[in-house]
This record gives sequence, C-alpha cells and structure tokens, in this order.
Amino acid sequence: MPYIQCMSSVFPYIMLAAMGAVLASLFIGLYAMGKGGEAGARLSQRMMRWRVVLQAAALLLFVIGMSMGR
Repeated sequence: MPYIQCMSSVFPYIMLAAMGAVLASLFIGLYAMGKGGEAGARLSQRMMRWRVVLQAAALLLFVIGMSMGR
C-alpha cells in the first residue's frame, strides 16, 4: 500500500508535467510555423508530431489516474 500512497501524491505532478510538455511542443511548433522558411517548416512538423505523441501519453496517464480512483 505505501507504493499506491506515494503514487497518489506524485501523480498530479506527473500529470502537470505531461500537460506542460504538450503545451510547450504546441507553442514551439506554432512559433516555428509562424517563422516560416524550410527550417521552420521542418521544426514545425517535428514538434506537431511530438505534440501528438505527448498528448497520447498524457491521455494514457489520465486514464491510469482515473482507474487508480483519482
């Protein structure tokens, strides 16, 4: 049981970090898109792909948190 209690106190911070990573990748991708150019387009595409992966991870963490009774 101590493991579950530890996870329940740490889990909100993990969730916030995941959501922050999603937001950071979104804003970096939007900035690169607005900057333009070939390098900007490549960075924008890369960051938008990372956003999708990070969003899936954040959603998975959310589902795990909900199943833990949070």
